Amino acid sequence: MLHISTDPDHIWEVDYRTPTALHLNGQPFAWDVAALGPGRFQVLYGGRSYEAEVVSADYIAKQFVLKINGQRLELSAKDRFDLLLKRLGLSAAAAVQVNELKAPMPGLIVDVRVQPGQAVLKGDPLLVLEAMKMENILKAPADGTVSAIKVNLRDNVQKGQLLVQFS
Repeated sequence: MLHISTDPDHIWEVDYRTPTALHLNGQPFAWDVAALGPGRFQVLYGGRSYEAEVVSADYIAKQFVLKINGQRLELSAKDRFDLLLKRLGLSAAAAVQVNELKAPMPGLIVDVRVQPGQAVLKGDPLLVLEAMKMENILKAPADGTVSAIKVNLRDNVQKGQLLVQFS
């Protein structure tokens, strides 16, 4: 089962699990499709013919752009796992922006590798924290811009202490 939408007000439930038929919003959907070339199709539905082209397909984000008779159409798909996460209130969790980095353990700041205003990518080194005679490189948890560094070189920090803020 998929939920296909063009915007929040236009959502269709598509059941493709039956090997012989497709159901749209609980009703059988009778159509014929013929491939015309890579990403191009001829669709017959309701006594009419439509030319469909797949302009782009992002299977990870489940975002698609089609052209139907030359008209651009952007679609989003949600499968049963996406719908379950939404029902559990977890769907927005991935979209939450990380806006701070806290110390994972007590230690000593031995290197500061960024400065306020600097753009960073996920995984870029920010600080070096020495703890138990080992140097730990603390990396950016997400893409962003450093708005403030809340520690100085040679500062002792406690676990959970705010180190870097992002905007």
